[in-house]
Amino acid sequence: MEPVTEAVIRSSFVNCSRGEAQRLPMPKDLADRPWGDLDFLGWTDPGAPDRGYLVAEHDGKLVGVTLKTSRGKTRGFTARAMCSLCLTPRTGGGVVLMAARRSGAAGRQGNTVGQYLCADLSCSLYVRGKKQSVSDPGIEETLSAAAKIARLEANLATFVEKVRG
Repeated sequence: MEPVTEAVIRSSFVNCSRGEAQRLPMPKDLADRPWGDLDFLGWTDPGAPDRGYLVAEHDGKLVGVTLKTSRGKTRGFTARAMCSLCLTPRTGGGVVLMAARRSGAAGRQGNTVGQYLCADLSCSLYVRGKKQSVSDPGIEETLSAAAKIARLEANLATFVEKVRG
């Protein structure tokens, strides 16, 4: 992913109003993100841990998606679970169900798309081995890093398309 500015990020959101996009918190370390290792920019709101944000390229445009989780109530999974984007197994609440309001009329009617995602939204770093997860030591995936990245990109495109409708 190429580095992007705060203004570009704010203008990319498809499932919230412009006012909401202007008020959402930006990551404090935006300039220091490992852009070359990211397939999407993901972050959570430190003031509201049940909110997350994902910005990715889709069909040649940057698309931002707001996410909400019931994590505050359920604390995510306590056993092993797998992220549906990167297929990284995690334990101890490392994977949570996040819901994204759909864009347009469907979203205004309350329709959402749910996805089990890494709670820290660091999928790109997990598939590249830059960040380690706690997983079953007896299970190791044999795909190459390039194949894992391609799979992540395909799963991400599917998710973003579902949100966009």
